[in-house]
Amino acid sequence: MGLPALEFSDCYLDSPQFRERLKSHEAELDKTNKFIKELIKDGKALVQALKSLSTAKRKFADSLNDFKFQCIGDAETDDEICIAKSLQEFAAVLQNLEDERTRMIENANDVLILPLERFRKEQISAAKEAKKKYDKETEKYCGVLEKHLSLSAKKKEAHLHEADNQVDNVRQHFYEVSLEYVFKVQEVQERKMFDFVEPLLAFLQGLFTYYHHGYELAKDFNHFKTDLTISIQNTRNRFESTRSEVESLMRKMKENPHEHKSISQHLMEGYLFVLEKRSFVSTWVKYYCTYHREPKRVTMVLFDPKSGGKMGEEESFILKSCTRRKTDSIEKRFCFDVEAMDRPGVITMQALSEEDRRLWMEAMDGREPVYNLNRDSQAEGMAQLDVIGFNVMKKFIYAVETRGIDEQGLYRIAGVNSKVQKLLSLTMDPKTCADVELDSPEWEIKTITSAIKHYLRVLPAPLMTYQYQRSFIKAAKMDNPETRVTEIHTLVHRLPEKNRQMLELLVNHLANVASHHHQNLMTIANLGVVFGPTLLRPQEETVAAIMDIKFQNIVVEILIEHHERIFQDVPNSADGPNNMPSNQSRRRSTESKAPSCSERPLTLFHTPTHSQKGEKRNSVADVQNSTNCNNCSSSSSSSGVGGGGSHSHTPRHSLTSNDGEPDSRQTRPSSLVSGRKAIALYACKAEHESELSFIAGTVFLNVHASREPGWLEGTLDGRKGLIPENYVEFL
Repeated sequence: MGLPALEFSDCYLDSPQFRERLKSHEAELDKTNKFIKELIKDGKALVQALKSLSTAKRKFADSLNDFKFQCIGDAETDDEICIAKSLQEFAAVLQNLEDERTRMIENANDVLILPLERFRKEQISAAKEAKKKYDKETEKYCGVLEKHLSLSAKKKEAHLHEADNQVDNVRQHFYEVSLEYVFKVQEVQERKMFDFVEPLLAFLQGLFTYYHHGYELAKDFNHFKTDLTISIQNTRNRFESTRSEVESLMRKMKENPHEHKSISQHLMEGYLFVLEKRSFVSTWVKYYCTYHREPKRVTMVLFDPKSGGKMGEEESFILKSCTRRKTDSIEKRFCFDVEAMDRPGVITMQALSEEDRRLWMEAMDGREPVYNLNRDSQAEGMAQLDVIGFNVMKKFIYAVETRGIDEQGLYRIAGVNSKVQKLLSLTMDPKTCADVELDSPEWEIKTITSAIKHYLRVLPAPLMTYQYQRSFIKAAKMDNPETRVTEIHTLVHRLPEKNRQMLELLVNHLANVASHHHQNLMTIANLGVVFGPTLLRPQEETVAAIMDIKFQNIVVEILIEHHERIFQDVPNSADGPNNMPSNQSRRRSTESKAPSCSERPLTLFHTPTHSQKGEKRNSVADVQNSTNCNNCSSSSSSSGVGGGGSHSHTPRHSLTSNDGEPDSRQTRPSSLVSGRKAIALYACKAEHESELSFIAGTVFLNVHASREPGWLEGTLDGRKGLIPENYVEFL
């Protein structure tokens, strides 16, 4: 129930009911005054808390901005670059948000605290002053009236008339004060409805502005967030494959440390104890020594890991001779003497073991060569890039493309090792290769795919050669994507003819496998993970080499995605690497195959929907199922490199041809894709400004056919761009 109205006429009656109604108004004003006082106190505390929160967030943002990622290796992938700059992006967003919060805090005092204090001071305090005046006049009027009524009637008429005038004046003044007080009380009660609420509304509007600014920042940040999500997923997947390689190397080092010890033909290094004579006392001091064979320079650095790794000054000298110390000439074991050309006397050194001393002696004398162990040396005699190898690979590829190109996890799921070895032994042997029927249920698809990988793995040298291995890695580390493709294109055509032909055969097959990724889930990125370490294995197995696996994967991804340009076009060395526009490259690659973002889908094992499954297309031309192995044997014995080349070079469409069967994606009526909504089945990272980046589950608006084959046009967050047709499903 609301407050009763105060009538001005009641001021003249001054009835008990009027006083009660006035008292209820006064109580409401007291309650309002206390509430505003507490609200001002809480508002100031809130502003102070916001300032503290803003300070903490700015400190957090500064910490993010100051931290810099250090990746292993001499270069970073695009995904690692995106992740490395993510902390600075986070810091920029937080700083921007806190700038807006600071503006809100600065305005909070003007729009909330000061108006409330002004209302309390100017209105409620004025009403209290009016009440004091009213109470004082009430007391004065009551006292004068009682005194006047106690006058005797026997007083003189003039005296009584004067007393009546005095009472009338006091009464009139009391009525005026009463009217003013009632007016002020009701005015304050009415004014609080807007003077009190309006500052709160202004403060909330400032909050809404701050939150809306955050919403706009989130919208602007969404594109980077999409790219970062894809980069994180790609990096995590690469980490899993790299981690298994590093663990495998660590286990080998534990089991056979001597076999995997790094031995260089030009350098020998390790810890040695040097005998030093000081003040009639001989002591053995631990040094880290390095010997360079070419200038015969020995460098020694005083270093003891037990003392916290403190490093001393470096000493060096030119080696003159090295002599083994006999056991009976010194009480220490594993010792040898060294003479220097630029310093007098003999330096006695102690190795860590007999084997270590032997290595130091061989290095300094140069009498015994150091051999580089190759883990696959036992298999080199089995696998060669000869006629048999080419025909076996063709036979394997034909079997995969006709029997199981749609099998999920193709090339990722390994076959049983004993069956793989048996299959390779039979197919590589000219006496038994004709008897191998790859259509037989005995040979599972995973056995055949594992045989392909194993054949490439046990070649005497990787298919892309040790000579160009570092060049391919260096090309993958280039900043410009188009420059990478151009450089790899050039390097491929520098490979030996047989290597290039086998690589073309394999990559065309992998491109065909990737075109069925909706069924087999093997995207270009997934195939890069499988074949990168096989085609570009390093000559020496080290942690640094394993860290470069991610760039090996990128090389294979580029080969698959641009296989037509790389293998069909001869590179023009006169053209600069940046002369070909990226738009032309993308058009060329999309004219003959469905588009594919080179990022791994976030949903690695997505189950195809009913609309995606369809009828399996046969992408293999009419090729003989088996090769006459007797002819292979005779050709291999009588033909050299040229013979192998003539048998291995096949037209591009000999194994992966779609002739005679139109692509269902290209013949779909345009009405089916006009202005509809579509949902992303996989994540994709844009490689050109005209394309859209998105994650799995993103919904596109106004999706319709594009003039580019294999692409759609759609709208995402108000931005129009191209979408790979095989990455979305219409709603």
